[in-house]
Amino acid sequence: MTDVLLAHGGVGSDQTLNSFLDDVVKSSLDRDPLKSVVNSVVRMEDDPRFNAGTGSYMRLDGSIQMDASVMIPGSFGAVIAIEKVRNPVLVAVDVMNRSPHVILSGDGATRFARTLGHAEYNPETEKARIALQQTMAKLKDSSNKEDRILNFRDRLTIESFLTVDTVGAVARISGKFAGAVSTGGANPMLRGRVGDVSIPGAGIYVGSEGAVVATGIGEDIIRNSLCFRTYKRISDSSLVDVLREEISHFNSPVGLIAVNGKESAWFANRQMSVGYYAGEHVN
Repeated sequence: MTDVLLAHGGVGSDQTLNSFLDDVVKSSLDRDPLKSVVNSVVRMEDDPRFNAGTGSYMRLDGSIQMDASVMIPGSFGAVIAIEKVRNPVLVAVDVMNRSPHVILSGDGATRFARTLGHAEYNPETEKARIALQQTMAKLKDSSNKEDRILNFRDRLTIESFLTVDTVGAVARISGKFAGAVSTGGANPMLRGRVGDVSIPGAGIYVGSEGAVVATGIGEDIIRNSLCFRTYKRISDSSLVDVLREEISHFNSPVGLIAVNGKESAWFANRQMSVGYYAGEHVN
């Protein structure tokens, strides 16, 4: 059985990033599947071209709140709306391995990160500031920022989301599976908004038969329990056919990457950058 490490840069991400992501997964490969996926996600969190970590987008109030999670069969860890850390996915690992909990949120997640030595870090970038300005311009018909977003479900189409991307990775190493995901959120979004990334079965699911992670509009992914639904079918037929059929139920931007005991596959209804490695066991 070959080892596989597969990463995506988010649905909607430019496919010219594929070669970069190929290098990311090759350099991230480790004997431990969890380390492999986390290494890949850290590389993307550190690159401002991706909507995670340093590349995260702002909430309507100008804050940056990030979500991340990791999963292996029987174990899960996540952070929701964490602030002022460089690599939320590393905090998610610590939640799984060094806390009695599976999910920490908000200021509690940030305090937990500081306790374990994750330094304070400001992920704000010019990209994020420009994106917020664009968002506010789209919602300029109200004088109150909160009012502008509270009714956007009725007044903005799905395609009006300026960003819906997430980064993620799945691995099969020595027959064992792992997944990791991280995001700076959708845009526009209220402070405190929770997407699919930190919800097991929605944006990520890993079990003894394989690993699945998603990217897209989190609200739609949550409503459909996308990754759990996909995982339940992970060995039914051709893996890419399973992904294609699950995504066919969505009008909104959605992508999936997955591995099972024999195959690996990816599929999206928009462009999506992907990095892929398949080879012999890691020494």
